Amino acid sequence: MVKKIFLILGIILAATSAKAQVYNINEAEMLAKKENKLILIKFSGSDWCGPCILFKKTIFDAPDFKSFADKNLVLLIADFPRQKKNQLPKEQQELNDKLAEKYNPEGALPFLVLTDASGNSLKNWNGFDKKITVNDYIKDISCYIK
Repeated sequence: MVKKIFLILGIILAATSAKAQVYNINEAEMLAKKENKLILIKFSGSDWCGPCILFKKTIFDAPDFKSFADKNLVLLIADFPRQKKNQLPKEQQELNDKLAEKYNPEGALPFLVLTDASGNSLKNWNGFDKKITVNDYIKDISCYIK
């Protein structure tokens, strides 16, 4: 009986909790429309790009940013790792390449693109400026939230 209760609670929690990150533009757009959120696409070289790694640690992993993102954003990750042990499945790499063709043709890293739920670009950030704080990003993005 107790196991059934925990199972039911787990199913309810899983169904009601929003997915923090997605890796497919179609899934991101569907979630953004369903939850009335914007999409933030992060282009990164997670295992080799120093500014990308620093950006993740200081901005994306910051509790204030995570809380803001959970309420307002669908995070779409387009990663381009170089180390063999971190290589993405071919299908995922193709999805990331298509995203880069559309939103980041110069291949800048780190690179952020804020879009509406239909994938229309609203704003982008090129590189990582250590002077820009979590609150600066939140303030910038908040201007586009209705």
